[in-house]
Amino acid sequence: MNSFVLDGPLFTTMMRCGTENLRKNRTIVNDLNVFPVPDGDTGDNMYMTVKSGCDNVTPETKDLGCASKDAARGMLLGARGNSGVILSRIFAGIADALEGRETSDVKTMCHAFEEGVKKAYGAVSTPVEGTILTVYREAAEYVSKNRDRYTTFEELFDDFLAETRRSLERTPQLLKVLREAGVVDSGGAGLYYIIEGMKKALDSEELGTVTEESEGASETYALVNNDSTDRLEEDGTVYGYCTEFLLQLMASKSHGTSLKIEQVEKWLKGIGGDSIVAFRDGDIVKVHVHTRNPGKVLEHFQKYGEYLKLKIENMTLQNKNVHIRNNFPSVGEKADEENRKAGADAVEKAPVLTVEKPVSEYAFVAVAAGDGLSQVFRDGGADCVVDGGQSNNPSAQTFIEAFKTVRAKTIVVLPNNKNIILTANQAAELYTDSKVVVFPSRTVGEGYAALACADSSSTVSPDEMLKMMEESSAGVATGYVSKAVRDSATGSIKVTAGDYVGFEGGEILSDDKDIEKAAEGLCEKLSAGEHDLVIVLSGENRTEEDAEKLCNRLSAKFPGTEFAPAAGGQPIYDFIMIFE
Repeated sequence: MNSFVLDGPLFTTMMRCGTENLRKNRTIVNDLNVFPVPDGDTGDNMYMTVKSGCDNVTPETKDLGCASKDAARGMLLGARGNSGVILSRIFAGIADALEGRETSDVKTMCHAFEEGVKKAYGAVSTPVEGTILTVYREAAEYVSKNRDRYTTFEELFDDFLAETRRSLERTPQLLKVLREAGVVDSGGAGLYYIIEGMKKALDSEELGTVTEESEGASETYALVNNDSTDRLEEDGTVYGYCTEFLLQLMASKSHGTSLKIEQVEKWLKGIGGDSIVAFRDGDIVKVHVHTRNPGKVLEHFQKYGEYLKLKIENMTLQNKNVHIRNNFPSVGEKADEENRKAGADAVEKAPVLTVEKPVSEYAFVAVAAGDGLSQVFRDGGADCVVDGGQSNNPSAQTFIEAFKTVRAKTIVVLPNNKNIILTANQAAELYTDSKVVVFPSRTVGEGYAALACADSSSTVSPDEMLKMMEESSAGVATGYVSKAVRDSATGSIKVTAGDYVGFEGGEILSDDKDIEKAAEGLCEKLSAGEHDLVIVLSGENRTEEDAEKLCNRLSAKFPGTEFAPAAGGQPIYDFIMIFE
């Protein structure tokens, strides 16, 4: 068979065969990990990564650009471990180069391989040569240099696979730890098996479907090595936590959509993070880091978006178990059983401890009505949420009791209602254990946007903090939709009891007997099409399905704006709409 062009179905077949070949050999790749604390099993990590790509592609996809994009997206969502993340970046670069193409010739594919190199290296803050990065780069550079020699994809992959093998065998020359152990890189070996499987697909070899069944091996390397990109600091005592997460950036968060990978890497290094791999794909950010404080990492990045996936592993415990198993296998098995039993006993016997929260620079207290809306503010960074709002104004004492529950040098209050600001100011004057400042948010929208700046560890002055919050909330509008309880006339709008009205502040902007039409009219008056995001919070008498249905209607009316439904549970208002 001579393949002069690559289309979607052939690409999909090659991906599936590459995945299946890695599955059959993943135990070999797993066994290549020899560092004291393996960051998961490299073979399993890479297999699950590439399998996620396969699962996201349908054989019916004829267009190569679409197939490669779907595969890359699936790998992004399923990427695990350093090598898995790097592998997903390789395919993301390839997909970028193939975007919009129904097919590809060998020269175009060589260019796509080069783009994969750029993406992969761009994801790693400190690239280490002698790893999967090197193996892929050298193979890609080799075929690109010789691209004029190839007319078929069989010829291209013959050389690509051969150079992958040669580069893999050179990895010990580049890394001392591999050379001392006399081994090759595990991530590079995983890549080799994937490419080998893809080559077999071109040769029409039947590998079967991608399954979780039997293990096998097409070949074995004499000695084993570790995926060196997965190692961590070796201080002999504490290894910390392997922390991985997939974050979807949200425009509703503090500068979420403008987050740069350089910022991510700088911040992680600043807290002593190691083995950092980070990249951004559209509104998705993938991060892998070794840290002794995973909670601090998750708290920091939640300010930019919401987590789609996250995984934390205690590497100190992993190291202990690996050491036992490597030196005393039977003892290791016994230890596993004892650990399981001890864990179960611990759940039964562990005492309930009260841990006093350490003093931080800032704490944020917000006012909100409704369980859902309160949770929205907690997720946004509020340390405490006071129950209150329109027709339910909390007292100064209620605020003071809330202040007592947080421990911070400065407490920032967000009243989120013009009728609560004075009470908040009064409570601030009465409370002396911390400095209390009030950000005069008049609506939940202003408060929510201002909270995007919330950072309990910030060292800026209170005045600077309030200025940042003011800038963050500038341009945000809050609209409300509710049923009128009496007849009214305001300007050119005549309201009849029972109608639904849309309003901002004290101005009625729309009126209709149909609630969705009233909401649509409100959006027109507030220029929804000029906003990137509108959060639609359903009230206690409305369901999440109601909010979703309304968002679908508004999305059709304002296609350039994202409408996000959420369960607010607030009283009085059927919907609160935050225009950002």
